[in-house]
Amino acid sequence: MRLSNLADYAVVTMSAAARHCGGGRVSAAELAQETGLPAPTVQKLVSKLVSAGLLRSVRGAHGGLQLARPAAAITLADIVEAVEGPIALTACVDGAECSVDHNCTVKPHWPVVNEALRSALASVPLTQLARLEIPEQEPA
Repeated sequence: MRLSNLADYAVVTMSAAARHCGGGRVSAAELAQETGLPAPTVQKLVSKLVSAGLLRSVRGAHGGLQLARPAAAITLADIVEAVEGPIALTACVDGAECSVDHNCTVKPHWPVVNEALRSALASVPLTQLARLEIPEQEPA
């Protein structure tokens, strides 16, 4: 499984926005410049992230973007779902038709797998993603 580029860019954009917490508002153009992402892509992401309630857009002379909730209350799952929709590894969980649906013994188990994946993503807060230093990995 691989995240779409747009979901990946949303995580990068939200991480940059989180680094501005407490420091006022930031513009989409500033986020594009900081992240190296194309401005039109950041604008598209900002729209989705505002609609999902993760960013707040404030108009006016001192306007801009800010997190709609504390960074600790926003998770990787929230960001991915804002761009991709509900987390599901297979289409059959969403009610899509499948050619083997009538004989499938695995279908009842996919919700458990999907919830495990969502729980793993939900355990990573934006505060962790926004840190500039990378935590050390434990040896395998």
